[in-house]
Amino acid sequence: MKKILFVTSETHPLIKTGGLADVSGSLPKALVELGEDARIIMPNYQAIKTTEEIRYLSTIYVNNYAVNILETRLPGTGVIVWLVDAPEFFNVPGNPYHDKHGNPWANSAERFALFCRVTVEVAMNRSYLDWKPDIVHCNDWQSGLVPALLSLEYSRPATVFTIHNMAYQGIFPSATYLSLNLPGQLWNPYGIEYYGMLSFLKGGLVYSDRITTVSPTYAKEIQTAEFGYGLEGLLSHRKDFLSGIINGIDTDHWNPETDSNISQTYNHLTLTKKRLNKTALQEKLSLPVDDSIPVFGLISRLIEQKGIDLILECLPEMLTHRLQFVLLGNGNKGFEQRLHNFAESHPDKISVTIGYDETLAHMIEAGADIFLMPSRFEPCGLNQIYSQRYGTIPIVRKTGGLADTVVDAVPETLDNKTATGLVFNEASPAALMEAIKRSLILYTHPKTWKQLQTTGMKRDYSWSTSAQQYMTLYSHL
Repeated sequence: MKKILFVTSETHPLIKTGGLADVSGSLPKALVELGEDARIIMPNYQAIKTTEEIRYLSTIYVNNYAVNILETRLPGTGVIVWLVDAPEFFNVPGNPYHDKHGNPWANSAERFALFCRVTVEVAMNRSYLDWKPDIVHCNDWQSGLVPALLSLEYSRPATVFTIHNMAYQGIFPSATYLSLNLPGQLWNPYGIEYYGMLSFLKGGLVYSDRITTVSPTYAKEIQTAEFGYGLEGLLSHRKDFLSGIINGIDTDHWNPETDSNISQTYNHLTLTKKRLNKTALQEKLSLPVDDSIPVFGLISRLIEQKGIDLILECLPEMLTHRLQFVLLGNGNKGFEQRLHNFAESHPDKISVTIGYDETLAHMIEAGADIFLMPSRFEPCGLNQIYSQRYGTIPIVRKTGGLADTVVDAVPETLDNKTATGLVFNEASPAALMEAIKRSLILYTHPKTWKQLQTTGMKRDYSWSTSAQQYMTLYSHL
């Protein structure tokens, strides 16, 4: 049994802003179920919500701050969570990265540097917890200083660093490096210095024993200028220590057989029942109720990364076809307004809901026929996996985790029954529109369509598969 300290800035259901929280809430749980001793460490934010008891363990002194270590459990599991309690940094209204007005924290570097230092004390068994991990598994830039600081320790645990999105790097002015009072030997171009600035992410990439990211294709992409954000050279240099492991999904929460958010549960053997969810979706969104009209769904942040501009370019041509389009998401105000305008002028074909609604998200996955995900880049992506599980055919661009999880419907894959969706290459409206037209043709062949649905629904995207791959990685350290 290995002892694993899982270092993260957010964990679902305690606090969540994005996909990192889903991974942090699922992977340690899956590792514990496979017999490992995995524990989570994260900051004790004011906004944390839990039904579990929180108890005090110890106080340590780090960089002139007295910091408490508190212990709780991941709700509904036996997984131990250690909360780094530094009230002047974390007991304030807002989320992990932004204050209550939505502005990035002015002291982000100080907050996460302190969190990293405390994590190192815990990892070196200097925090009176009587537990020393074999492996410290860090995630994203907020924990990037942990491998860097551990590199200076004698008989330290092994380190793994997972990149969830290269676009976020934790870069600060060089003055911040001085004010943080970090060890001098880390400050050089082969360390945490990045063109005269301090890069938290670089600390994780340079000093960890192994680097992982959330899909095999993204692991290759980040070694190129297009996706590497200036660190592609370093990642290419470390390619022998870099690998991609696809995220799992929460198969209890996203399960059409037991989903309490949808009006009719079903599985791959009772697929005809899926159409009742389509009717419920059309009724809820005031669209004409007609089972024969293909419904396209989209749940996304409305930003360029997600290819929303490509969809806006395609909408005029989409509207000439017999289809309906339902969208749930928020983001860029300009995109929101343009989508609203389309919905207002075509209320019988388009429904746009700005915001996030968990129940509606499940209703769209179950009620749509086709799911659009034309991302410019996507480290892993989850909705294309949810869609397959719900028998909703994804249309995705060939990038990152989308390329690794969706098998394009071409004659060969349709013949050998491995196809699960439609894949296009170029991030252009023309390429997306061609994939949409291909889906409309396939939709008119019920037998082929049902085969696509069934293949996707039978695939195993559980966390236990991904956790097994992490365990193999840990055993090589």
